[in-house]
Amino acid sequence: MAATAATVSLIGAPFLPPPFRSAAANLQIAPTPWLSKLRFQLQPLRLPTRRTLVLRCARTESKGVSLGFRAPNFELPEPLTGKVWKLEDFEPYPALLKGLAVAAISSNSVATHPQDGPEFMAEDAKAFSYPFPYLYDASQKVARDFGAVCTPEFFLFKKDGRRPYELVYHGQFDDSRPSNNVPVTGRDLSLALDCVLSGQPVSSEQKPSVGCSIKWHP
Repeated sequence: MAATAATVSLIGAPFLPPPFRSAAANLQIAPTPWLSKLRFQLQPLRLPTRRTLVLRCARTESKGVSLGFRAPNFELPEPLTGKVWKLEDFEPYPALLKGLAVAAISSNSVATHPQDGPEFMAEDAKAFSYPFPYLYDASQKVARDFGAVCTPEFFLFKKDGRRPYELVYHGQFDDSRPSNNVPVTGRDLSLALDCVLSGQPVSSEQKPSVGCSIKWHP
């Protein structure tokens, strides 16, 4: 049986409203042997009191890279631990038949939004007990390499030994938005993950993510 693994890259974590944050904080991260399905368990949480989360912004749709895009390599620091992560660090263990690796990346400019700086990223990662690395893209090169434009934006890559890190899902989390009353379920991303982890093709019919624009350097 060929090894199958999925890697989710989440760009734009600083602007996740609380339901998204709580869902992300319950993602399981590889190396987790025998993981067959991902389920989002939403828990109420409190935001850090030192900052105010602002959700008013110009709406931007994810676009750019096409399905089949190969994940670009990167080297990014994790403010909480000081470790520098590379794409190869998300390789599954040899004995791992099915697994999921998750990385969240912040690319917002601290020149215009100092509240999204690495010290606050470390604070969030600790406060919410993120079980995945929360990485800082200071130069914004990784965001540009991925073709990311909005926050949050999801990239699901499949690695099966034949075409490593192939983009199979670049759509929305679900139909919920901060301005509507649709429940947060993570349905769209969860279905895509289930397909990858069960060896089934992911539908090419994907609704784009909608969120605030990445705050680019002036």
